[in-house]
Amino acid sequence: MQTPYDRIILGDLVLPDEIIRNGYVAIRGETIAAIGEGTPPPAAEVSDHTGRLILPGLVDGHMHTSSATGWPGIEGATMSAAAGGVTTCVDMPYDVPRPVTDASIFREKVEWVNRLAHVDVALYATIRRTGGVDAIPALAEAGACSFKLSTYEYDPVRFPRIDHPTMVEAFREIAKTGLMVAVHNEDQEIVVRLTEEAKARGDTSPIWHCRTRPPLCETMADLEIFEIGLETGAHVHIAHSSLARGFEIAEVFRRMGGKATGEACIQYLCMTEEDIIRLEGFGKCNPPFRTREEVERMWHALAAGQIAYVSTDHAPWPRERKVYQGDIFALGAGLTGMQSFAPLMYTLLTERSLPVTWMARYCAERPARFHGLFPKKGAIRVGSDADLCVLETGDFVFDERDIRDREDAKWSPYHGRRMAARVAATYLRGRCVWDGKDVLAKPGTGRFVPRQHNGTYLGEG
Repeated sequence: MQTPYDRIILGDLVLPDEIIRNGYVAIRGETIAAIGEGTPPPAAEVSDHTGRLILPGLVDGHMHTSSATGWPGIEGATMSAAAGGVTTCVDMPYDVPRPVTDASIFREKVEWVNRLAHVDVALYATIRRTGGVDAIPALAEAGACSFKLSTYEYDPVRFPRIDHPTMVEAFREIAKTGLMVAVHNEDQEIVVRLTEEAKARGDTSPIWHCRTRPPLCETMADLEIFEIGLETGAHVHIAHSSLARGFEIAEVFRRMGGKATGEACIQYLCMTEEDIIRLEGFGKCNPPFRTREEVERMWHALAAGQIAYVSTDHAPWPRERKVYQGDIFALGAGLTGMQSFAPLMYTLLTERSLPVTWMARYCAERPARFHGLFPKKGAIRVGSDADLCVLETGDFVFDERDIRDREDAKWSPYHGRRMAARVAATYLRGRCVWDGKDVLAKPGTGRFVPRQHNGTYLGEG
């Protein structure tokens, strides 16, 4: 007699609005066929995680697999994701040597994802600095989940600044697709001028990365992108606000009828300017860390429902690009954060006596909704992909040597931090891809996830 389910997973189910104690997830094929509590139905296989937390597989809405090493970086970064309970990565388009600026490049990257990925991957698209707006409809048709532009030029080809007239044109075209456009939000002129002046004075120590990118450079950029969004009808999203004021500005524009949102990267919920002094290059990211008071304001914004979702902005630079040798401006900007994402978010919530259900909401469901992947991704519900993150609570220490990625990417700003949980298992479409010790997935286990719909604009956050 054939059993009705392929696998039953037992544990405490963490949903966005409740925890089902002694619950179960029943899986048939690659999808969730039933959820419940108490005595589970029969199945061919039972994975008993009783006493542990079962969350939807995390959806990291902001990460860079290929900004340092090109598309081969997909392999290591998604291995790190599997070990971190992240079952869907939403990957940025600013790749080496070519950003994803047309449908042919997009399709080529999809082939690399399907060949190398350990977990599922959705893809952002972008445009060239000039002459790229016409490529937007075909990129949307190819399955891009969102678009990304920048007000600051990190690299003239890979990561260019888009000027205002081109941004207006691009936003207008993206609005027709119904997709979200996220924007790297730093004012070019302020950052360039302050950086030049600091270098001329010899102020190149780590703290000057923060001083040359002051809060004003973010809020100036926020105002211009939301104004253009209001004019064009586009859903405009701050790709990473280190300031609570960014979310307040978005709220103002929503009241005026705009589609304005923003996300917080997890580092802005816990890191301060003191940390870049301690970490040096390993704490350099754009935007930079802010003050301890600003971190508190960020938590108030999250509690108020002003933040769309929480992401990592994972950027696994080679270690040599992060070692400080007297000039903070010479180093790569970006942090590793995917393997530490679930343990750290749980820890931060626990330290503040906040509900773990916020993880299911802000680190799974909402990023999936914003990128048009829900309910296939980001949920424990019947019909969704059987993507699950199993957390074991306790007293642990995060060790960068345990990161699953290429050797030169095994570094972390959270090295040595005490964590209140660890990822005990990760399931991707019903298959265990991380057992708490080893990544069981092989390259190609993960798949490209095309946009399922045009995203969900949520009136809050």
